[in-house]
Amino acid sequence: MERVTMADVAKEAGVSKSTVSQYLNKRFEYMGEKTKQKIEEAIEKLDYQPNYLARSLKQKRTSMVGVIVANILHYFSTSVIRGIEDFCQEHDLHAIVCNADDDPEKEKKYIEMLRAKQVDGLVVFPSGQNNDLYQRMVEEGYPVVFVDRKVEQAFSVITDNQESTHKAITDFIKEGHKNIAFVVQPLTISTRKGRFEGYQKALADAGLKMNPDYVIESDLPGMASKLEQLFSLPQKPTALFAGNDRVFLVVMEFLKNKGIKLGQDLDLVVFDNIPFKHLLESPISFINQPALEMGEKAAELLLEQINKVDREPQEYVFPSWRE
Repeated sequence: MERVTMADVAKEAGVSKSTVSQYLNKRFEYMGEKTKQKIEEAIEKLDYQPNYLARSLKQKRTSMVGVIVANILHYFSTSVIRGIEDFCQEHDLHAIVCNADDDPEKEKKYIEMLRAKQVDGLVVFPSGQNNDLYQRMVEEGYPVVFVDRKVEQAFSVITDNQESTHKAITDFIKEGHKNIAFVVQPLTISTRKGRFEGYQKALADAGLKMNPDYVIESDLPGMASKLEQLFSLPQKPTALFAGNDRVFLVVMEFLKNKGIKLGQDLDLVVFDNIPFKHLLESPISFINQPALEMGEKAAELLLEQINKVDREPQEYVFPSWRE
């Protein structure tokens, strides 16, 4: 079968080829409702499929953007992606999502691959270990927005990691806790560093000395053994801060195996969005981030760069809240 062309649609609808082109590009300013309806019916009748490659060559845009997420298993990340995708859908953009698995080499390959495919821009949840590559994109003026983890002199959408953690630890102290543990994955990215700084500052502000034995910095496979050491100390922690949702799951499994009761033996606060928290019977406090709004903002900033809106790069900090 021969491919249906724009000229075929124009002939079927009884309009000019340029009018069909305006319809496909959503330029409806001078187009009546009857004309739009005729073109729509012609497209449906002929099963016309627009030639996106030809359109992208003409417009010098592909209407595709890449999203490189550090680890798609984080519920926060998937919620941010949902916000990005919703915005893209509204603005006739197509989002390609790639999962870097916290692997800087994989992240680098995805950046290079997507740019080779000429996507119009990138939203990156940076691993924090490809700084030269990040800066090169920024210096080139390539449209890019960094989410969750900030990159200097670039558009970044983050949450108030230090401030929210400081408040949570301060609340623990006000409740009478002095032995407060902090459990986090390796401090290689700004998100985790900010939360650790909030923990340190809250202790210092209360005149408490930080006990290094109460700080666990570990990858997930090795975290259980570190928790075993922590709860074998003569003076066990009475409160614990879990750095994100995946740390929370490791901590919960450990506490269950050891018979440690939340609300009795230990108080727990988790920094991350947990979808099933309303099903938990244990008294746990969660610090929530406005993930959807952060995703929408990241996509908005990216589209502005694609459209060459003149704006200086800056950080956009969204406040978290505790439940």
